[in-house]
Amino acid sequence: MRITPKSLPLLALIFLLSACVENTSEPESGRLQVVATVSPITNIVYNISGDHVELTGLVPAGTDSHTFELAPSDAVTLAGADLIFINGLDLEKSAMQMAEANLKDGGEIVLLGEMVIDPEDYVFDFSFPEEAGSPNPHLWTDPIFALQYAEIVRQKLTAHDPDNAEAYQANYDEFAARIQALDAAIQAATASIPPENRKLYTYHDSFAYFAPRYGYTVLGAIQPADFSEPSSQEVAALIDQLREGDIPAIFGSEVFPSPVVEQIGREVGVEFVSTLSDDDLPGDPGDPEHSYISMMVENLKTMAEVLGGDPALMDGLKTGNVPGPDISVNQ
Repeated sequence: MRITPKSLPLLALIFLLSACVENTSEPESGRLQVVATVSPITNIVYNISGDHVELTGLVPAGTDSHTFELAPSDAVTLAGADLIFINGLDLEKSAMQMAEANLKDGGEIVLLGEMVIDPEDYVFDFSFPEEAGSPNPHLWTDPIFALQYAEIVRQKLTAHDPDNAEAYQANYDEFAARIQALDAAIQAATASIPPENRKLYTYHDSFAYFAPRYGYTVLGAIQPADFSEPSSQEVAALIDQLREGDIPAIFGSEVFPSPVVEQIGREVGVEFVSTLSDDDLPGDPGDPEHSYISMMVENLKTMAEVLGGDPALMDGLKTGNVPGPDISVNQ
């Protein structure tokens, strides 16, 4: 998942846009101007902020955030922001550079991922080898890290907008209760899966922090970090690995349809399930199910069903957004 700039060289684009937005006027709404990057982070921010801020998701809902390209208008959006929430861990390099180049006086960039995990705990793995220098950035698929993101969001919103501190605290308290219920349900659903089946072989490498939290083993991830299809040599190695290993399924993503991997699964008799998501929230903006918690519930239902557990153990959770449908978020 990388956010990349349009066709101009990055530095030229940043300085050009920075010059263009120097005189950006203040918004007329009077509300705090907040920007977030990928959809799960935008949704976590919304659950704490509600309608007390004007929130813009840099990556529009329903867009493939893994290959999303910054537009010139994004520089204007970033230049007007009081708070910019970024995951970090090299996930949004170009967005970070553009935000730094256009940050207004008094504005703040918050690197959520780098505030909740120490560098010695970074995961370098299949699609994110240590020699490449960038760790796996997908912290938010671990709900406990997502809750830590939410607490940082609450703190930052309160610091910039103390008049609404009570509302931010109340929203956080309810969100925390829902995350704690989600965490308990994940533990129960995982316990229903035979221990020998608690294995994840994924196409996109996005459950590296989730897996150890809940007792899964990530056996591998197919997709290279540049999001290309595996080479013929890599395909051959994958076939050998799948035939030799006791792998119950390959988990893919609708964001990354891969006919090659589907064909591999058929050839070696391993089920290919393409419905896991690390950043594509269910439904459309404004739908009750368009939320981070709904995304994680759907993921666990898929895992439990495919791996021999009980997906019904994920039923009954409050999966909507704390403030209600996210119809006010600019996406």
